[in-house]
Amino acid sequence: MQVKIRKQIYLDPQQNELLKQTSRKLGVSEAEVIRRAILSQTSRISIAQQNRKAWENELHFIQSLISQGAVRGKRKWKREDLYDR
Repeated sequence: MQVKIRKQIYLDPQQNELLKQTSRKLGVSEAEVIRRAILSQTSRISIAQQNRKAWENELHFIQSLISQGAVRGKRKWKREDLYDR
């Protein structure tokens, strides 16, 4: 058996009842429900952090394009022309 570290937490009455119901429904201890919830939430957090890093990379890319300034030459179309297609 894996070594466990004891923790004490405080729940409001609704959370306590939900924990008890979930424990009975799954047929596992309340501690096991809490451990599973921790694993579930920490994986979501790591995904969110990966998404944030992707957005930061995209922001840097866009800023690098903006810093290059306007494209040389003049476009040969007007915005209104796009609606005619």
